[in-house]
Amino acid sequence: MKKIMLMGRVSCGKTTLCQCLAGMELRYQKTQTVQLVGDAIDTPGEYVENRALMRGLTVTAVDADAVLFLQDCTDPECRFSPGQAAMYGRPVVGVVTKTDLAPGPQALEDARTLLELAGADPVFAISSRTGEGVEALTAYLDSLPD
Repeated sequence: MKKIMLMGRVSCGKTTLCQCLAGMELRYQKTQTVQLVGDAIDTPGEYVENRALMRGLTVTAVDADAVLFLQDCTDPECRFSPGQAAMYGRPVVGVVTKTDLAPGPQALEDARTLLELAGADPVFAISSRTGEGVEALTAYLDSLPD
């Protein structure tokens, strides 16, 4: 798989997705610093939530083949700016997370729309806990050119 960088709000599922992609046991742990989990760069949610820390994401993205914007479908708040994907100079993929906890289909559609407005394309809906959608996401990431 390509080296990817995951970014999104605190508790949106970044670390859980990293663990899922690496074939690890899923266990919650708070990400305090940028970490490498398998081929994934896991970033603290505070980097997205605090604009003063956004520079850290821009610098870290240089080491990634693709950037993943994650949006928890149970969280109506989004921290990605419209068109933000353009600043990374590499493919930006949207990932709607926690689909197994979605309060309804509108929540999934709303999360997808927020990611599309940020410039993520394509957008995948996944559950790291059930594995739903993860295979399609990894197949897409594997298909990206070197």
